[in-house]
Amino acid sequence: MIVATGEPWASLLGALHTLITVCDSVVIVYFLAINTSYLVLILIALGEFVRTLRRAPFAGHEEAATSPLTPPVSVIMPAHNEAAGIAEAVRAMLLLRYPEFEVVVVDDGSTDGTLDALREAFDLAEVEYVVPDDIPVRGRVTSVHLPRGGPVRLVVARKDNGGKADALNVGINLARYPLVCMVDADSILDSEALLSVAKPFCDDPQRVVASGGVVGLANGCTVVAGRVVEARVPPDLLGRVQVVEYLRAFLLGRTGWSKLGSLLIIAGAFGLFRKDAVVAVGGMDPDCIGEDAELVIRLHKHMREQGRDYRIVFVAEPISWSEAPSKLKVLAHQRRRWHRGLTEILLKHRRMVGNPRYGRIGLLALPFYVVFELLAPLVELAGLVLVPLGVLMGAVNADFLWRFLVVAYIYAVVVGMVSVAVEEYAFHRFTRWRDVWGGLVGVVAENIGYRQLTAWWRLRGMWDGLRKSPQVWGAMTRAGFESPGQVREKGGDRV
Repeated sequence: MIVATGEPWASLLGALHTLITVCDSVVIVYFLAINTSYLVLILIALGEFVRTLRRAPFAGHEEAATSPLTPPVSVIMPAHNEAAGIAEAVRAMLLLRYPEFEVVVVDDGSTDGTLDALREAFDLAEVEYVVPDDIPVRGRVTSVHLPRGGPVRLVVARKDNGGKADALNVGINLARYPLVCMVDADSILDSEALLSVAKPFCDDPQRVVASGGVVGLANGCTVVAGRVVEARVPPDLLGRVQVVEYLRAFLLGRTGWSKLGSLLIIAGAFGLFRKDAVVAVGGMDPDCIGEDAELVIRLHKHMREQGRDYRIVFVAEPISWSEAPSKLKVLAHQRRRWHRGLTEILLKHRRMVGNPRYGRIGLLALPFYVVFELLAPLVELAGLVLVPLGVLMGAVNADFLWRFLVVAYIYAVVVGMVSVAVEEYAFHRFTRWRDVWGGLVGVVAENIGYRQLTAWWRLRGMWDGLRKSPQVWGAMTRAGFESPGQVREKGGDRV
């Protein structure tokens, strides 16, 4: 081994030693801050859950289900190569409990017979129909179909392929009602899902412009006739870890942000919007891979610039279910795509970050997403390199290493366990103790290998967004809800 000697080398090694020490200290402070912020959001969500449970007997769902004053809703379902399950999905959607609504299915240039499956199931007939042009679209609408008999609650449009966002814009143009609900064709909704997510509009019709609902994982659940009748934790470890992620980020995190008046994301799998507000901002952005979150931020921006008093809220009830990836390769595509979408959105709206003109959105929510969401994989992987390097160089002692492990991983495990406990207290979805224990196992497993893998995938997604590489959704392999052996391929999802 050759040992470098001399004053220049000693100075260089000393500077490197100091740099690694400072970087390691920054990493440990970062992990302390991010885990504490998650814990604060969870505690805020817990307070909101307590109030929701107290108000539950007086929620007024029965009155809303029969009241002529409940605003009607157009449910928009974009579909691309969904022939295997589209008919069942639409049937389940038509059975939702709501006084007045329609289902608008937009077939985005499917090549697998999606339209044929709908035509056979609902006896559709092609009609002459002038599609409004409230929002510009790229894919030409080639035909519109309605059921031959009975009340017209279903509209099916066929268009040239233009992507999910473009299909949603066509659906918004076709929508007859003042509220538009955007759902994925493979989502499963509880029977009162529309009533729950429309409740904020009934309570505060002048100010609420959008509301989002909880998306749960249907992996392992018992599904009958398009409804989840028994919630279960997935039997596989990968599914259990994702359940914990969804609880912490998609239920508790978004509930906390909603309470702070700073909700930035409404899941594309289930969200309700005022049509006039969506049209005013130009609809969905077909060039953004995270079109759902981008729309919400654009609504915030528009309302703030107009000086409007408005609300965008989150409904903390398990009302929509989706299937999570069960294979690492598929999960990698999903997380890479999600982080690319986040990168594109924050770049597009970078002038809002730290801008007091946009209130809590500009000064709190967007900076949080930049520091603790966008940059999280970079810091995570940097910590995995710098801390061991610091140990080898003597810049990090055993006490510091122990503190790093406690703050970065043990603290994260505690936050995950609190998430499971809060969800179980508030909703008690899982009736078996083995499901609760399965969730706790997922909490531990998330921090041993899984976090590091997702950090790498997310970092690659950020790089894709920065260099503006061609958008590739990849195939989403699904086992299906009612036939465990059935496998379907589709163009991907975003929750």
